Amino acid sequence: MTQTATTIDAPEVVPSGKLDRYFSLTARGTTARTEVLAGMTTFLTMAYIVLVNPAILGSAGMPVASVAAATCFAAAFASILMGFVANTPLALAPGMGLNAYFSFTVVQQMGVPWPVALGCVFISGVAFLLLTLTGIRQLIVTSIPQYLFAAVAGGIGLFIGFIGLKDSGIVVANPATFVALGDLKAPGAALALFGLLVIGALSVWNVRGAMLIGILATTVVGWIAGMVSISPEPYSLSALTGTAFQLDLAGVFGLSGKHGLGLLEILFVFLFVDLFDNIGTLVAVTKRAGLMDAAGRIPGLNRILVTDAVATMVGSMAGTSTVTSYVESAAGVQVGGRTGLTSVVTGVLFLAMMFVAPYAQVIPLAATAPALIIVGGLMLLPLTEVEWEDPLAAIPAFLTVAMIPLTFSIANGLAFGITAHAVLKIVRGTITKKDGFLLVLALLFVARFVWMGGA
Repeated sequence: MTQTATTIDAPEVVPSGKLDRYFSLTARGTTARTEVLAGMTTFLTMAYIVLVNPAILGSAGMPVASVAAATCFAAAFASILMGFVANTPLALAPGMGLNAYFSFTVVQQMGVPWPVALGCVFISGVAFLLLTLTGIRQLIVTSIPQYLFAAVAGGIGLFIGFIGLKDSGIVVANPATFVALGDLKAPGAALALFGLLVIGALSVWNVRGAMLIGILATTVVGWIAGMVSISPEPYSLSALTGTAFQLDLAGVFGLSGKHGLGLLEILFVFLFVDLFDNIGTLVAVTKRAGLMDAAGRIPGLNRILVTDAVATMVGSMAGTSTVTSYVESAAGVQVGGRTGLTSVVTGVLFLAMMFVAPYAQVIPLAATAPALIIVGGLMLLPLTEVEWEDPLAAIPAFLTVAMIPLTFSIANGLAFGITAHAVLKIVRGTITKKDGFLLVLALLFVARFVWMGGA
């Protein structure tokens, strides 16, 4: 595979012995300098999460400054661990989509307190770890058709984009039509449209860090226009204590009534969507990096998944939603990143961000909303993998994509998609013994709708 890093006009640096041996730099055709540049590139493409994640989780009542610090810490820990343990150019951070599910569905819609929701995230990490160590994750992955992976990603993209449009006031509630176009002359909507234009322009010009630059530029305009009230407090790393170790595991097991069944749904979504995100991202990044073998296997897959599970548990203890692999890692691979050193560099930069992270609370929703809209749009790309000509794929895929944003629930989208796929296979007469686990999942979803009414 041709490496784009060779186009960088700078002298190559011969990697030191220990560094070379640990990360296999020479064996993978890269250098320490190239890996550093790749790590910086990956950081710039995903640094927007430091601003967006606190905005989303903050709407669930979590202290924004603390979430910002926790986001930086979780991304730093996870990325550095991935680099040293799995030696893969894969960066991690709190996942988009799952943070929206955490805030809007689990906390706000289901009424689960955020410390209890953090406990659910921790338990889902433990479950992911056990599934990985026992090999059950393979059964789960192989039982789900590949096109549903793409449909879930697309549905989450629409979900995130819709949240951005709602937060900015571009789309508002309407009693007759449910939703309608908001007042685009209103300060929030106008500022968001400006941010959308800036991020869009920077993106088409291939400017690295377009999201982050756009958010900051929009915030500055908001400050100048008097739309943002700034009252910064003296910074201290102690801000992390607002969410660190605040997860309520006892509350998780003490949930009663509708929350008793809701707990299973929460854990299922956190676990399953994280699994979907990881597999899709791993395939995309390792394939582009030339690390996938001839049989399509990902070297060190178990180490990668174990790292992800541990990162989710640590992230929940720090005070943030599920930590997962970021497809933006492909940007670092594009400039030559081939080893875990790329991830380590990205993690170190996130660690440095902790010193300014709490000031993310001065970023208005109208400034982060454009990033949500753009990220949501970019997440639609996997939908091209769905064979829309085949009803067996098209119908479940459409239900998945549509139900996630329209019901404000990733769980509902997964339920409709998997159940429709199982039912259509039965009707078509193509159900086999290997679809046994798929049928179990479908029956669980049907039971959920019967007993909970789809709530």
